[in-house]
Amino acid sequence: MAFKITDECIACGSCESECPNGAISEGEEIYVIDADKCTECVGFFSTQQCFDVCPVEAPVRDDDNAETQDDLLAKFRKLHPGKQPKL
Repeated sequence: MAFKITDECIACGSCESECPNGAISEGEEIYVIDADKCTECVGFFSTQQCFDVCPVEAPVRDDDNAETQDDLLAKFRKLHPGKQPKL
């Protein structure tokens, strides 16, 4: 499932550059994650980079965008054709 950023966000921007999919951008008040681009870092890392660098733990799983590991890998392959996922 994709991640989302909660209202706990302090808009520090530390997460934006860590996203390998370019799914994070600055919103009006807080940063936001594009669910269509978020793979929970599947294919790149074993942990979610946005969560790892966030000082207030604002990125959380988005229950409204539930996806299986296979779904996330398929999204990775669509976003990065020709790139081999790190498993």
